[in-house]
Amino acid sequence: MFKIFQRESGFYRYLWRLSLPMILQNLITFSLGLIDTFMVSQLGNTEMAAVTTANVPVFLLISIVFGVQSGLGILISQYWGKKDMDGISRALGVASWLGTGIALLLAIAFFLFPIPIMDLLSNNHELSVLGAPYLRIIGFSYVFNMLSSAYVSAQRSVENPNFGMKLFGFSTVLNTGLNYLLIFGKLGFPMLGIRGAALATLCARISEFLICLVYALRSKTIPLNLSAFFRPGWEMARRFVRYSSPVILNEIGWGLGNSLLTVILGHTAQSVEYLAAYSVTGNLGRLSLVVCFGLGAATAVLVGKAIGEGQTHDQVMSLSRTLLAFTAAVGAALAACCIILVPILFRPVIFPLFKLTGYSVTIATALAVSAFAAIPLHAYSISAVTGVLRSGGDVIWATVLDLMPQWLFSLAPTALFALVLKTGCWPIAIATQAEGILKVPFCFARIRTGKWIHDVTVSEKEKL
Repeated sequence: MFKIFQRESGFYRYLWRLSLPMILQNLITFSLGLIDTFMVSQLGNTEMAAVTTANVPVFLLISIVFGVQSGLGILISQYWGKKDMDGISRALGVASWLGTGIALLLAIAFFLFPIPIMDLLSNNHELSVLGAPYLRIIGFSYVFNMLSSAYVSAQRSVENPNFGMKLFGFSTVLNTGLNYLLIFGKLGFPMLGIRGAALATLCARISEFLICLVYALRSKTIPLNLSAFFRPGWEMARRFVRYSSPVILNEIGWGLGNSLLTVILGHTAQSVEYLAAYSVTGNLGRLSLVVCFGLGAATAVLVGKAIGEGQTHDQVMSLSRTLLAFTAAVGAALAACCIILVPILFRPVIFPLFKLTGYSVTIATALAVSAFAAIPLHAYSISAVTGVLRSGGDVIWATVLDLMPQWLFSLAPTALFALVLKTGCWPIAIATQAEGILKVPFCFARIRTGKWIHDVTVSEKEKL
C-alpha cells in the first residue's frame, strides 16, 4: 500500500517547496474573502446577504479568470519543459488579450444592469438595491485581476510560485487596510459601507497589475518577448483555444453551478439566514482546502513539465499516482482536524464573530461539518482534474468529470431538498457536497487508462 508513496530522494521536499508558496497564496486570497465577509458582517446580516448575492455574478467572472489562468498553465508548463521562451510569451499574449476582453464585457454589464442581474438571484428586492453599488464597481477590478492572474500563472508554471505569493500578500494587506478605511469611514475617509468594500478591491487589483507590469518587463525567469506577446500568431491562438476553451467553459460551468447554489439558498423561506451562513462557511470551506489547491497546482506543474521533457508513459503515470495518493492522504488529515474544531472553535467563537445567531448558527454548523467531511474527496478530485488531466491536455474529459457530478448529483438534490421538500438544513448541507462521491471514482477510472497524456505543444501536422 505504501509503495505508491516511494519516490526518489528529495521528491517530497521539492514538492512542498513548490506547493508552499501556492498554499500561502491561496491562503492569502481566501483570507481576503473571509476578511471582507467579516467587515461587511459588522454592518448587519442583511448587508452581508446583499454582498453574498452580488458576488454570485462576480464568482462567474472569477471562474473565467481561473479558467484562463488554468488553460494558460497547461501550455506554459509544457513549453517550460521544452525551454521554449517564445512559446511562453505567445501563450501569455493570447491569454491576456482574450481574458481581458471577456472580463471587460462582463464588467460593463454589471455596471449598466446591477439590479436586474441581482433580481434574478434572489426573491428579496431589498438585497438587490443594497448590493447594486457593490456590483457596479467590483466587476472592473477583475479586468486588472485577469492580467495579473495570467502573469502569476505563467510564473507559477515555470516553477516560480513565490512571485504570486508575494504579490497577493501585498494586495491583501492593502485591500484589508482600505476596507477598514472605506467601509467604516476611518482616519477622515468617507463611510461608504458596501461600496467602500468594492472600491478597496478595485484599488488593490490595480496595484497588482502595476506590479506585474514592472516585474514582467524586468524578469529574467521569463524574459518577455514583446513582439511575440503582442503578435502571438494564429497558430498559438488556435492552440490556446483548443486546449483552454474547454477549461474556461469548465470553470464557467462550475462557477454557474456554485452561483446556482447561492440562488437556491436565496429562494428558501429563510433566505437571509441561509445566505449569511453560507457566506461564512463558504469562505471557511475554501480556507480548509488551501493545502489541497496548492498541491493540485504543484501537480499540474510537475506533470506538465514531465510530459514536456519527454518522460516515458510509465514515468508520467507513476508520478501522477504518487501525487494523487499523497494529496488524498493530506486531505484526510485536514478533514479530521477541521471536524474536531467545529464544536471547539467554530460554533462558540467564529460564528458569533460574524454575527450569526439563532437558526443561522444551526445552518452554518451543518454546512461546515458537511464541507469538512468531504475534504478528502475534494482533495483527490482537485488534483485529478486541475492537476493531472488538464496538464496532460485531456481537457474534454476533465470538463465532463468536473461538471457532471456537480450538476446532476449536487445541485439537483440541493434544489429538491431546499425548494420542493423544504427539509431541514442537514439534508441540504449534505446534498451540497454529494458531487465528490461520484467524481472520485470516475476520475480514478479515467486516469488509470493513461489515455490522458498528450503533448500540447506539438501541432497535429508535427504529430503526423
